[in-house]
Amino acid sequence: MKTPSYAARPAAPIRIGMIVPSSNVTMEKEVPRMLRRRESAFVEKFSFHGSRVRMKHVDPESLFAMNTQAERAILELADASVDAVLYACLVAIMVEGPGAHRRIEAKLEQTLQAEGRPAPVVTSAGALVDTLHDLDAGRIALLAPYLPALTNKVCRYLSDEGIEVVSAQSLSVADNEAVGKLDPDNLLRLLDNIPGNVNAIVLSACVQMPSLGMIAEAERLTGIRVVTAASATVFQTLKKLGLPPAIEGFGSLLQGVGLFELSH
Repeated sequence: MKTPSYAARPAAPIRIGMIVPSSNVTMEKEVPRMLRRRESAFVEKFSFHGSRVRMKHVDPESLFAMNTQAERAILELADASVDAVLYACLVAIMVEGPGAHRRIEAKLEQTLQAEGRPAPVVTSAGALVDTLHDLDAGRIALLAPYLPALTNKVCRYLSDEGIEVVSAQSLSVADNEAVGKLDPDNLLRLLDNIPGNVNAIVLSACVQMPSLGMIAEAERLTGIRVVTAASATVFQTLKKLGLPPAIEGFGSLLQGVGLFELSH
């Protein structure tokens, strides 16, 4: 797909569509927060448009059922003429099996194309995979709110993509509404359990678990690059739109730093 350019139309807001699980309240706060921060440094402005898909409990049955609603949701966003679509649920994609993010992104992009509204589609699952590859992060640690069985599926999915999960911590929260109420400060306490032989830390392998305000501090404490499902999603969305991130305050990734070394 041709990368669109917005340099010629700075006054027109870039429309970001989001397919959001019905019980998710975090992505709709964190994504605008990141992109609003970018607006302070660049001419581009953004607007945000959502379509919800029903999901209350983070279990395979609910996730599979939610994915069947994506076609309806993408059609709703096509009607809003969005410039990019974010499918904001990481584990829902990964439970579909190896390479699912490529299949689902392609299918949803084809739907937009058929509606005469072509736009890139970024899944949180695909964004995390692509970002870890961009950072050459072959060995990672991750924190996830899921039950251990689902966290294991995430680890296997990443392994199939050539990314070794050296350390994985599960918070064992199955209710998605409860995930959105978790205290992000607790993530910093879990950093003590992370080994030092990793290239990156996925501070939140879930777009519903709040983490945005902890990224920079986690990098400072560990000296290791830190990303989240949400920050990776924004990073890859800007990349698809041909825009540099250059977002201050939310970690090195969004500052536009790729291969880098941190120091305490």
